Amino acid sequence: MLVVFALILLALTLFATEWLPIDVTAILVMVLLILLEPWTRITAQEGIAGFASPATITVLAMLILSTGINRTGIVQMLGSKMAAFAGTDRRKQLAATVGITGPVSGFINNTPVVAILVPVITDLAHNGKTSPSKLLIPLSFASMLGGTLTVVGTSTNILASDIAAQLGAESPGLGLHAFGMFEFTKLGVVVFAVGALYLMTVGVRLLPERVPAEEDLVEEYALQEFLADVVVSPNSTLAGKTVEEAFQDDTFDVDVLQLIRHGEQFDEPLARKEIQEGDTLRLRTNRDTLERLMDAEGLTFLGGPQADDDLKSSEEEPVLVEVVIPSGSFLVGETLASSTFRQRYSANVLAFRTRGDVIRDRFEDIRIRVGDTFLVQAPPDSLSRLVQNEDFIVAHEFDDVTYRKEKIPHAVGIVGGVVALPALGVLPIVASALAGVVAMILTGVLKPNELYSSVEWNVIFLLAGVIPLGTALQQTGAAAVLGDTVATTATVLPAIGVLWVFYIATGLLTSVISNNASVVLMIPVAASAAQSIGASAFAFVLAVTFAASTAFMTPVGYQTNLFVYGPGGYRFSDFLRVGAPLQLLLSVVTVLGIAFFWGVRP
Repeated sequence: MLVVFALILLALTLFATEWLPIDVTAILVMVLLILLEPWTRITAQEGIAGFASPATITVLAMLILSTGINRTGIVQMLGSKMAAFAGTDRRKQLAATVGITGPVSGFINNTPVVAILVPVITDLAHNGKTSPSKLLIPLSFASMLGGTLTVVGTSTNILASDIAAQLGAESPGLGLHAFGMFEFTKLGVVVFAVGALYLMTVGVRLLPERVPAEEDLVEEYALQEFLADVVVSPNSTLAGKTVEEAFQDDTFDVDVLQLIRHGEQFDEPLARKEIQEGDTLRLRTNRDTLERLMDAEGLTFLGGPQADDDLKSSEEEPVLVEVVIPSGSFLVGETLASSTFRQRYSANVLAFRTRGDVIRDRFEDIRIRVGDTFLVQAPPDSLSRLVQNEDFIVAHEFDDVTYRKEKIPHAVGIVGGVVALPALGVLPIVASALAGVVAMILTGVLKPNELYSSVEWNVIFLLAGVIPLGTALQQTGAAAVLGDTVATTATVLPAIGVLWVFYIATGLLTSVISNNASVVLMIPVAASAAQSIGASAFAFVLAVTFAASTAFMTPVGYQTNLFVYGPGGYRFSDFLRVGAPLQLLLSVVTVLGIAFFWGVRP
């Protein structure tokens, strides 16, 4: 047990600090469990069992099905309807954001739903003269609330269902089983309704306006002091050199954004463009570097652009956008210097927002994490490729993206069948989800080569890696010891009070580590505690599941929070200010709801 506790402590530390990517941490824990088999009691076969777990396979299939829905453009169509309905009325904007996101997230994995809707909501806000900061946290929170409506709403529910089924098979006295598709929907509806009401009344007043309603990315990122126009003097050493040759020296942290010659603007690619006497160069650099550069290279300072309107191409198409890095992106763990981002997309990164901090220079060697946001200038054709690439979330909608709208009936029918078959007891969820994947290929909703890019492999490896940790908790008796320890609170609290303690503990844990990891750790402990005090194990498992699915208090508690962190211009404290009261409110609502619908005693 001490060895398992030590591994849990190691896992919690690595999850919280992000010293390693969370999926790598999960695999590391899995390997250590196998290597320490004499103490952990996890054989090699049990260690890799997470890869064959019904939860892992179901999540994999649901991610593919979600991509199929995305390819049809149906969510974007709903977003357009939402924008038309909301107009410039802030209440309607918020109501539409919550009202569309929540129900959709109940049937499509909520993480891709938010990834799709970030640009929709951002544009809706700007067009409606509203700060995106007022709508993006509600977007993320509504997706989490909607994820509690069905088993397939979030990977957390699917994993919790699988763990409950395993515990029920090992200890029939617990009375646990896999969740039915709509088994807790009635509680989910209550939680969603209360959460939506909070966001519409209290939450909207607590939300700051970090991003201006008028879209001006130069002002938002405070780039005025970092953009400058310079003229190449007759005696400049740069004349005759290409842009790449002139600025390849790492001594100067400079990006050339535009070259202007005789009134004609040249954007990317500029690397092989030869600089001539009299050219005007638009640079991104700080003032100290600019002064040293002008002295060294013979440049004359003209001034600097004051708004992002000055950074548009001659075709008047936007070339300045925010790009969010989602989980699974090839950039995660890389730096701008080590990645091929600039070369692949002929793009200049003007600023770098990470965990709420905006960095405007010397960001080449910063390790990129999920949720980091770039302010990017790139040609229109490169932006189109960025939009269509699932390695990025571009926080602006583009009209030239093509969708398979003719496949909407097929996609909706397939997802309906995937949900209905388990609900009617015809097939288990894992079988219906896999059948849905095959159906999407056969009907042309998805192409075969899109299957593998549809899967967030870091999520799959995370699930596969942490599942054996839950098994070790059980087999070494560590879960029973922890459960008995928490059960001692029953001497001063009634069973419903102990249930509330588990909800709060899971919520706090999920705020600093992965929601899936917290479910794996907490469900065995909760079931043991329930057994110790003679309470319903199902009630305790459900409380843990709901608490892990609604991690509102920190941006790192849930992936969707990270997706809105940068585009909303939020600070870490914004999530705590808006999310903590909601978490506390839902802790009471959920616990009372469980007691009302199922009872706390068996």
